[in-house]
Amino acid sequence: MLLETRNLGKSFGGLLALDEFHLQVPEEALYGLIGPNGAGKTTVFNLLSGFVAPTVGKIFFNGREITGWAPERITRLGIARTFQNIRLFEDLSVLDNVLVGFHCRRRASWWQAALRFPGYLREERDYSTRGRALLEEVGLADAAGDKAGQLPYGHQRRLEIARALATGPRLLLLDEPAAGLNPHETRELMDFLRDIHREHRLTILVIEHNLRLVMGLCEHIAVLDHGLTLAAGPPREIRHDPAVIKAYLGRGEMER
Repeated sequence: MLLETRNLGKSFGGLLALDEFHLQVPEEALYGLIGPNGAGKTTVFNLLSGFVAPTVGKIFFNGREITGWAPERITRLGIARTFQNIRLFEDLSVLDNVLVGFHCRRRASWWQAALRFPGYLREERDYSTRGRALLEEVGLADAAGDKAGQLPYGHQRRLEIARALATGPRLLLLDEPAAGLNPHETRELMDFLRDIHREHRLTILVIEHNLRLVMGLCEHIAVLDHGLTLAAGPPREIRHDPAVIKAYLGRGEMER
């Protein structure tokens, strides 16, 4: 397993947001995490990426315990994430937003950058070339010099994913990547995620309310409800699980 959690729990004061959460994600898997609002899905992502520390339980990545690690250390290890609410540097160029992602891999020190050492300049040229290649891959090469905040919403989603890819992840956490997209953009996103999964040999864990996307994309799905794991299995089982239908989605929603 590339990612594993054991008995993971998180309380905020008297509110139990997550309880005894167990997750096993194989390497290069396409894995979905679904549930109603308030189920604890984003709490899981915040725990995995180091934004909050668990109250109880442990997190393992590639066999190594990373419980309570800082976000930057987790990023360097190989876990990258996007956010439900897009977090770009809107006044920076599209290319500069991607270059920010390479920061965790930089070898040159701040004083080498300040003095413009040759090693730093070579590194800058290399990252610029790689950044433009990522923009080409996500279909934003022509917008490299535009301000990120001027991009259409769907393109901003792709830019955030490109920035995450720049960190060199093995595990990519996607928090509602289809939020705000129309059906055509959602279909394009599914194809895009399959492509980057294959090309980068990534493991992808995705939170999503769009059932067409998660059922069509993911090989395995876990369902959260009020901080508890309600069910886990392949899409076919989840779609017809009586507990899931009753407690969360409703029969009509599941059959759409």
